[in-house]
Amino acid sequence: MRRFEDSYRHKGLRKKLVDLLRTKGITDESVLRAINQVPRHFFLDTAFDEIAYEDRSFPIESGQTISHPYTVAYQTQLLDLKPYEKVLEIGTGSAYQACVLAEMQVQVFTIERQKKLFDSNKTQFPFLKSYTNIKFFYGDGFEGLPTFAPFDKVIITAAAPFIPPKLIGQLKAGGKMVIPVDEGELQRMKRLTKLDDGSFSEELFDQFSFVPMLLGKQNS
Repeated sequence: MRRFEDSYRHKGLRKKLVDLLRTKGITDESVLRAINQVPRHFFLDTAFDEIAYEDRSFPIESGQTISHPYTVAYQTQLLDLKPYEKVLEIGTGSAYQACVLAEMQVQVFTIERQKKLFDSNKTQFPFLKSYTNIKFFYGDGFEGLPTFAPFDKVIITAAAPFIPPKLIGQLKAGGKMVIPVDEGELQRMKRLTKLDDGSFSEELFDQFSFVPMLLGKQNS
């Protein structure tokens, strides 16, 4: 069960979380404001209510996880978002990251490959309906959303075994992709910038641990 009451206590815990993220190196005030606005406990079972604002991951449906708040803030900061940009998110999961992005006044297109998670977010989570700037899709993240391309930014929230060429193709020239790459226990966070000739430059950042990004739709 989920609880959709955002108490003064929850808001106080979010403020403490934001203060912690500052000490860990998150400097973008718009990212910190977004984290402060989104009730993370809404995305978790009530069993986690007392610890929802700790900087840790938690299990959700279909063997997936909701990422550490630091990871969410880190990836969001690397995107260097501007209002009204089109952002493609690969791996909706709990939809927490999508809501953080939406708080930054961008248009979010998010793909989930686990049907159970997709259905849960679409039909069982009324809080998400307040975000009119999020569009949800069920599909294969490696394919992206060519119908809605090009995108200003792309964020992948699962461990990619390689950089998906179709997603690079759906980026605008000058657009950025933030992606954790590797099949091991840890992935290197990368930021790719698409160049005018269709190639991309690459920047390397810290290591993180994500669930794997898998090919194809899943029916579970």
